[in-house]
Amino acid sequence: MSATASTGKYRLFFMMVLEFFIWGAWLPLIFGYLPSLGFSPGQQSLILNAFPVASIVGMFFSNQWADRKFAPEKFLAFSHLVGGLAILGCGFTKEFLPFFLLMLVHCLLYVPTISIVNSIAFANMKNPEKEFGSIRMGGTIGWILAAWPFTFIFVNWGAVSTAHPAGLIDWLGTALSHPLTGDAAKAATKWTFIVAGLASLTLAAFSLTLPRTAPKTAAAAGTIEKRAWLEALRLLKVPFVLVLWFVTLVDSFVHNCYFNWTGVFLGTAREAGGVGIASNWITPVMSIGQVAEILTMFVLGATLRKFGWRTTMIVGILGHAARFAVYAFCPQSAGMIIAVQILHGICYAFFFATVYIFVDAYFPKDIRASAQGLFNLQILGVGALLANSICPFLLQKVYATGAVIDFRGLFLVPLAAASIAAIALALFFKPPATTAAVAAAPH
Repeated sequence: MSATASTGKYRLFFMMVLEFFIWGAWLPLIFGYLPSLGFSPGQQSLILNAFPVASIVGMFFSNQWADRKFAPEKFLAFSHLVGGLAILGCGFTKEFLPFFLLMLVHCLLYVPTISIVNSIAFANMKNPEKEFGSIRMGGTIGWILAAWPFTFIFVNWGAVSTAHPAGLIDWLGTALSHPLTGDAAKAATKWTFIVAGLASLTLAAFSLTLPRTAPKTAAAAGTIEKRAWLEALRLLKVPFVLVLWFVTLVDSFVHNCYFNWTGVFLGTAREAGGVGIASNWITPVMSIGQVAEILTMFVLGATLRKFGWRTTMIVGILGHAARFAVYAFCPQSAGMIIAVQILHGICYAFFFATVYIFVDAYFPKDIRASAQGLFNLQILGVGALLANSICPFLLQKVYATGAVIDFRGLFLVPLAAASIAAIALALFFKPPATTAAVAAAPH
């Protein structure tokens, strides 16, 4: 490999790190932060649904528009400049309307860049099948890295100063043992948006150093791509495809219940029904799941060959059920709650990643991209929209009595949903041994 090619790969890798660092910085803690601002469950749902709404808009409009009208690296720079300023602004307002509008602007500009960074990566690789995995892993690493600044942002520095630690080791131990609590911890959460904004502005500048990539032309896309969404929708007439599509919706709902509630559950005091983990350790604990995701992806291929599509997907869904079972029945065991985070890798890789691979294997090549978008509609759009609309209401109205939350009752909801989805997949998802049934479907 030449030095130039190696440098190009490092740039693509760093692009992925920054891209997913931005998302990972603000998402895990926003669910507990919005109630602290006094927003109602309805207002919280509007803010949280900015991302899935942007995902739906992106799938039908902005992704293709951005891909064909601009050089990808220039669109990436523009989106992260404006979107970065918007998410940065969320750290400096406590009023609902400006917060909502800023989040909406950020999400509408950020979501298309998830596809754009993939386009830039694929356009600058000689062997995508071998190279993309290592470059895309930068995204997972970026999400993990986003958790660690808050280990120190959520430190009570006044108490550290009063303790007069001697030496680096003593200072570090004192800092990590004096987290912010209560209203001070909630107020410090504004830094999640400031950090995300600064990372976005960094990527805006870095985008201008990326390899130049020409935008696609309408002629290159071809007439068939204009009909691809319709062709992909028609494939829902195939029974096992329809079953998988609806199960994907349920699993996306369950997956987003995890993000809605886990941060709150970890940070809530034991006497109020939570785990009582210090504020500065919540995001690092949740990042264990992403570390496990990297490891699980290495064994996914061998798992699929040994157990097949259906069994692998069922195990992925049951990973959610097992995690919520531990949440519901062992809330006082911080060790078990922390350990069960490793199931995130199984939940994501064995279901969502497997769905993407399945679609690539079974759907006709001429509509494969739109078929992926059809399932992304459930994963990033409708499933998240459903969870973000229901979860704040369940947490604050249905399962809350004063300051105490009935976490067991709360977690039984996604536990039941995941169990039903796994049973439905076991009974009704019966793909043929070959792709002929899908290829021959009327479309």
